[in-house]
Amino acid sequence: MDNNMEERDGVMTLVNENGEEVEYELIDSITYENTEYVVLLPVEEEDCEAVILEVESDGDMENYVAVDDEDILCAVYDIFKERFADQLDFED
Repeated sequence: MDNNMEERDGVMTLVNENGEEVEYELIDSITYENTEYVVLLPVEEEDCEAVILEVESDGDMENYVAVDDEDILCAVYDIFKERFADQLDFED
């Protein structure tokens, strides 16, 4: 995912690697090791893959950055799965 993003009412529009805009719903905000992450799910897709982005705060503005560290992604995703175990079906 690219950093090109527009946010409105819990829905963010991201530009994927193919240059296509995809709408994602902000599902959760998770703090892990003193860093904030957001978990997004595609608005339009039924079989969807969660997107986890790191939140970088620059005073008044928040930037969302892709997470490259697999250990961090797994840890944040595990927290997300635990929180939403009763509400969502997860495939491992």
